[in-house]
Amino acid sequence: MINRFEKLAFTVSLISIPCLFIVSPKWLTLQGVEPNWAVLWLLPWALNHGKIFGLFFGCCLGLFLDGLIVGNITQVPAFVLLGFWWGHLGSQGKPIELSLNLGLLAFLGTIISGLSFWLQYIFLESVGNSSWFNTWAFHTLLAQSILTGLIAPVICSVFLLARKRKKKN
Repeated sequence: MINRFEKLAFTVSLISIPCLFIVSPKWLTLQGVEPNWAVLWLLPWALNHGKIFGLFFGCCLGLFLDGLIVGNITQVPAFVLLGFWWGHLGSQGKPIELSLNLGLLAFLGTIISGLSFWLQYIFLESVGNSSWFNTWAFHTLLAQSILTGLIAPVICSVFLLARKRKKKN
C-alpha cells in the first residue's frame, strides 16, 4: 500500500513532470535537446511498485503528457510498455540499485519512447521519405537518450533511496 508520504511525493513529482517538460533548464540540455523527464519519473516508481502499478503509472503518465502535445501521436504505448517492463524487473526480487543499471534502463527506455514517437510520426504524418526529418529525429533520439542515461543515476537514486529508508523505518 502507498502511505501518506508516498502519496505526497507521488503527487508533487507527477506535477513537476509537465513543469520540467515545458520549462527545462537550459544548462541541462545537450545541443538543445532536453532529457526525457517522464522516463526519469517512471523508472523509480515502476521499479518500486511492481508490474500493475508500473502499467497504471505508464498509462496515466502517457495520457497526462498527451494532453500537453497537440496532434495524433501518443506516448501511451511506450510508457505502458516501459512501466510494465520496469515493474517486472523491480518485482523479481533483487533490487536494482547500481548507478550503471539505472542509467542503462533510462537510456533504453528513452530509446523505446523516442522510437515509438518517431515511428508514429512517420506513419501518421507521412514524412517517412524526408531525409532531413529522419536526420533530425535520429539526432534528437540519440542526444535525449544519452542525456537521460547520464542524469538517471542521480535523479532515480534519490527516489529509490527515499523508498529504501522509508521501508527500514
